[in-house]
Amino acid sequence: MGKRARSEQEAALVERAFAALAAGTLGNVTFGRDAAFVVKEARGSRLYDHSGNEYIDYLLGSGPMVLGHSHPAVTTAVEAALGRGTTYFLTNEPAIELAEEIIRAVPCAEKVRFTTSGTDATFQCLRIARAYRKRDLILKFEGGFHGMHDYSLMSLAPRPGQLGDFPAPAAGSGGIPQAVQDTVLVAPFNDLDYATGLITRRHNDLAAVIVEPMQRVLTPAPGFLEGLRDVTARYGIPLIFDEVVTGFRLAYGGAQEYYGVTPDLVALGKIVGGGFALAAIAGKAELLDFYDPNAVESDAFVPQIGTLSGNPVAAMAGLATLAELRKPGQYDRLFAAGRTLMDAVHNALGGRELPHHISGEPPCFDVYLSQTPVTNYREHLAQDTARWGKLNQGLMRRNILKPGQKFYLSLAHTDEDLAITAEAIREAVDDL
Repeated sequence: MGKRARSEQEAALVERAFAALAAGTLGNVTFGRDAAFVVKEARGSRLYDHSGNEYIDYLLGSGPMVLGHSHPAVTTAVEAALGRGTTYFLTNEPAIELAEEIIRAVPCAEKVRFTTSGTDATFQCLRIARAYRKRDLILKFEGGFHGMHDYSLMSLAPRPGQLGDFPAPAAGSGGIPQAVQDTVLVAPFNDLDYATGLITRRHNDLAAVIVEPMQRVLTPAPGFLEGLRDVTARYGIPLIFDEVVTGFRLAYGGAQEYYGVTPDLVALGKIVGGGFALAAIAGKAELLDFYDPNAVESDAFVPQIGTLSGNPVAAMAGLATLAELRKPGQYDRLFAAGRTLMDAVHNALGGRELPHHISGEPPCFDVYLSQTPVTNYREHLAQDTARWGKLNQGLMRRNILKPGQKFYLSLAHTDEDLAITAEAIREAVDDL
């Protein structure tokens, strides 16, 4: 990235960050020491740093701020909740109400258990599936991101030199025991024939299949999710949808409503907490009952404890966010904004005859600078990553906050925001 205008105050904050924080960051986004900035505040679709720079925000806290930052309905709900105490470690009314709303909204949800992060939610889904099936092996898809636990990091982002033969996984981090690697199988996303064959051969060993129904921004091929549902149901293997990103984003009932495929378990996060630390495991009662010591044998019971799980303030933020999303026309607006931005990217790159493919759904998408369509992780590696990085850097220089990964759209993005962004995209493409 190019070096940004930085005040003396922010320069001092950056130095403090590199002195106090590992690698100088929170571990989420890395700009490098010269380009790093420190957030001061955010409102609506805009984010501000300590040098007075204003950004149109398409990162949105990595997705939870679907209403935009500091939405008055969420702020009011949280302020009211704070006066009743910040956490109890006990069952509370906001958590009950949010669980009831999840059950009304999400097709697979019969019962709910809360946690504080998407990582923990996907990890818990795998654990209760293993308890249910009395098996250890799980199947995930190459390039699928399910958080930061050991199972998720198998074949998360293998480099070309790490690409082996399926279904062997590649460890995506130091510190992962070999024993964990031995319990994970990996398949290519969108290859139903391979996945079906593998599940059929190994069904006696499999505890679960976990998949992002839209993997990062790769949309499922026609019949892919339906085929996974059919083969897992045939052998009684729990199918887990990781909807931390897609939950309440693609539709009020999430990707399972949008794509019309119902899993056995779902991990929810981001939007469901309204910008606070909250996530959820939801699904069939027979699976969630493994959290109930009175419902299963003692050796099958799965204890799950979290100091802030079901936090009442976070639950109120989630309830306020979902109430806004239920208002008529909200998803139409969200999709329309996304389509406008998709068109801007396509027109800018097409006008320069740069090969590209836009992938994802309007509320959450990105562009691949590739000669051919991208349907799986290995095809993703074939794109022009250097040029893609320069495109994102060009947007950042024009105060469009999209530091890689994807465009997240919110209901706070205005027509003016989209017009400014479209112009910035044209200029950034010209730079290429």
